[in-house]
Amino acid sequence: MRHAKAETGSASQSDFDRALAPRGRHDADRMGKALAKIDAIPDTVVSSTAVRAKETAEIASEAMKFRGALKTVSRLYNADGEAWLATLQELPASADSALLVAHSPGIEEAAGLLCGAPSRAFDVPTGAVLLFTAEIDRWSELEPGDAALQGFLRPKAVAAL
Repeated sequence: MRHAKAETGSASQSDFDRALAPRGRHDADRMGKALAKIDAIPDTVVSSTAVRAKETAEIASEAMKFRGALKTVSRLYNADGEAWLATLQELPASADSALLVAHSPGIEEAAGLLCGAPSRAFDVPTGAVLLFTAEIDRWSELEPGDAALQGFLRPKAVAAL
């Protein structure tokens, strides 16, 4: 999941500290509810440590009634696709599914890596969720090209769910 729409930063504010805009808060809630409706509540939620990503993860988790603890990983801030993949590979074997919340362009790079598509083949708007499946026994076995794209949910399109 790409973080939802953030406020425009100011000269005195770091990019890392940008919070969600009102639309972003609404979209994060909408996406969490959509994931619950399609029975895609993850076993674990991992977020970038950036404010807007953590807020997105928290709001979406609450909306989908996720009961676990939110984990934050600093390397997901401004991460490339390889860092996303490494984060997935380190997930516990007890988690059958996961939601990672972070930033662009890393999400597009990770999506391409996961399903063997060309680098940057995806255009992922703020708040969107890409759903993948992979036939692996442990996350540590996940390699580039191992996953299949099962869904692409955008905030503006999930109202019909």
